[in-house]
Amino acid sequence: MNIPAIREIFDNLLHRPENEVIEFKEARNSFDFRKIGKYFSALSNEANLKQKETAWLVFGVVDSSREIVGSAYRIQRKELESLKKEVADKITANITFVEIHELEIDGNRVVMFEIPSAPKGLPLAYDGHYYGRNGESLSALNIEEIERIRSQVTEEDWSVQIVEDATLDDLDTDALTLAREKFKEKHSNNPRYKDIDDWDTLTFLDKAKITVNGKLTRATLLLLGNSAAVHKLSPYPAQITWKLDAEEKSYEHFSPPFLLATTEILQNIRNIKQKLFPRNRLLATEVQKYDNRVILEALHNCIAHQDYIQNSRIVVTEKIDRLVFKNAGTFFEGCAEDYLTGERTPDRYRNPWLAQAMVQLGMIDTMGYGIHTMTMEQRKRFFPLPDYSKSDKTHVVLEIFGHSLDENYSLMLLENQNLDIDTVILLDRVQKHLPISDEAATHLRKMKLIEGRKPNYFIAAHLAERTETKAEYIKNRGFDNTYYKSMILEYLKRYKKATKEEITTLILDKLPDVLDEKQKQNRIKNILYAMSKTDRSIEKMGTSRKGYWRIRQS
Repeated sequence: MNIPAIREIFDNLLHRPENEVIEFKEARNSFDFRKIGKYFSALSNEANLKQKETAWLVFGVVDSSREIVGSAYRIQRKELESLKKEVADKITANITFVEIHELEIDGNRVVMFEIPSAPKGLPLAYDGHYYGRNGESLSALNIEEIERIRSQVTEEDWSVQIVEDATLDDLDTDALTLAREKFKEKHSNNPRYKDIDDWDTLTFLDKAKITVNGKLTRATLLLLGNSAAVHKLSPYPAQITWKLDAEEKSYEHFSPPFLLATTEILQNIRNIKQKLFPRNRLLATEVQKYDNRVILEALHNCIAHQDYIQNSRIVVTEKIDRLVFKNAGTFFEGCAEDYLTGERTPDRYRNPWLAQAMVQLGMIDTMGYGIHTMTMEQRKRFFPLPDYSKSDKTHVVLEIFGHSLDENYSLMLLENQNLDIDTVILLDRVQKHLPISDEAATHLRKMKLIEGRKPNYFIAAHLAERTETKAEYIKNRGFDNTYYKSMILEYLKRYKKATKEEITTLILDKLPDVLDEKQKQNRIKNILYAMSKTDRSIEKMGTSRKGYWRIRQS
């Protein structure tokens, strides 16, 4: 927005009475950051309730007289810009200012904070508290107002809205070609669609329920729009970010057409083979770190269920041992656990038009099988099941593991492939140290699948008796840490001291064979740390390189 346009807005605000969506402050030199956060929450929520696109907080003006006195608040532009992130860190869904404008009026600096209206269905809180306005006064947002905003999410399908200035020229030709192929695959047995190849583009798009009566929708641009047309969805960001957060760092942003972008993201993800060593077979079982179908299912679910009115991008983070998918919005119908077994079908969707279009293109189904599909694929590969435990009130977070958390869990699935899915789900919770009910624990105990006492259950060790000798089982599983600690203490009692190398030689061949060399070294390091810092049974003497361990002196 240029300076004349901002000046015109300022003049209009100056001559209007202060109300729930306008706040003037002198702020001649400084202003309490916490109050800025509270005003952001209050003004944003009030703009939503008053159906205004923006609200304004203005520094450098006396409230009572409207005298322009100027403000030296964060006089450096860099410091002013940093306020955006500081506010985002404390506001629901990391929402921040649309822009921070500066004007000079008769030699006085005026700072205008342009605050977006709270997204439909999402009241905004600052530092966990919801604020509103009572006339000109800052106050808590009352329960009735919070519920009024929350109820908005069910009133409108964001994805079906027509983009009035969008035309067929805004669509990607490669995406259109692929969309036709996918639609033909899905309807290959339907005699009504035998003439698909003869349809013109608009007929195809209408039949596939991607457009409405020949007009392009937001869903159309998300799935098939070219990158040059993304601005027509503004202010809603249509973007998926892939971020590599491992021993190497990298990132890339992907814009529509999302029908093509998800395959491009898939190709960025490193997917190596891993080996599992079943105790009842001579040969190792090889599995990919990730299943391509699971990755695409997760990505497509993010696109279908993203709460686009929150102005957030979809983020896919590739860590060394897992993939993390994050999209805005809570579960719209139920929770993740409801869909693991594939028995529940959702009654409604956040973006029904978009979801319907993605079904027609073979990207998702609408029977609630997506999470179940990912669950079954992870189970087939003997890895932990999809994990939604890090989701919160504003985002759905899905973790897909590319390794074993507990080798006994993986080996149990590998050696007992007839376990029913409900039992596998319970065992997965045990390996992740998540709570299970008393009834579930009783069920698993009867099947001799878990050991331990509530709440510290663990996967049972009895498989050793069925598959091979107990000695071989211990060789694969290793001993409890108490065993290694007692060995170290006995050594120190006898020889008075020991270097790290001597302790390593003592217990290295007793550690599980399933651990690689680096994992074994980390295990030894953790045992020594626990003995010195937690148990306080031993202490380190000398330098870090030439030091030695001894029994702690009282």
